[in-house]
Amino acid sequence: MTDKAQLEWRDAHVPYSPQFDDTYFSKAGGREETDYVFIKGNDLPARWRGAQDVVVAELGFGSGLNFFETLRQVRLIERTSRPHLIFQSFERYPMTWDAMARTLSPWPDLTALLDELSVQGEFQAGWQRRDVPDATLYLGVGDAAALVSSLPTPAQAWYLDGFNPAKNPELWGQPLMQAVHDHTVPSGTFATYTAAGWVRRNLQAAGFEVERCKGFGNKREMMKGRKL
Repeated sequence: MTDKAQLEWRDAHVPYSPQFDDTYFSKAGGREETDYVFIKGNDLPARWRGAQDVVVAELGFGSGLNFFETLRQVRLIERTSRPHLIFQSFERYPMTWDAMARTLSPWPDLTALLDELSVQGEFQAGWQRRDVPDATLYLGVGDAAALVSSLPTPAQAWYLDGFNPAKNPELWGQPLMQAVHDHTVPSGTFATYTAAGWVRRNLQAAGFEVERCKGFGNKREMMKGRKL
């Protein structure tokens, strides 16, 4: 058994966590935020063409929006140069399939990808693997701090997408940022929607070069960076 996410809803399909007092993604556009902050923030379109594999890791699987949008974009690449997506994520409180479907309902092409995954059964505690065409998903259900040491493959790019650092500080603390760094390939990257000063300092202390840049929507700044 795993503890399921406790949800409320904003604007019919935007999930909100009362436990962390935060929405799962920006009301300005979840899919657009994924593309701007995480996919383009890690410069993935330029990095994955012609690559055999692209290895992404994520803190905060949530509705799976980041995974499904990344997979959708990978599948737009011509097959002869399309990489295989290896996506590794963590989630302490997984959503039900029904909640994921409600969240993704504004984007039917993403719910179709969800259907490919949901037929493989519910997620259980610990690491599990799910395979779909063009991608392998490893989801660690439980405490990321406990599971990160057994991350299947060092990441080329990280999506740091936990809840607001002020509400979920454990997922942004220096020990976990150090583990993120240590499980990143040389010159690997990260991107995150937050620009909180103490998160930036934790990333720098871990060994990342950090850059602040224009945030998504009304957010003034976000951060991205590279392993030194």
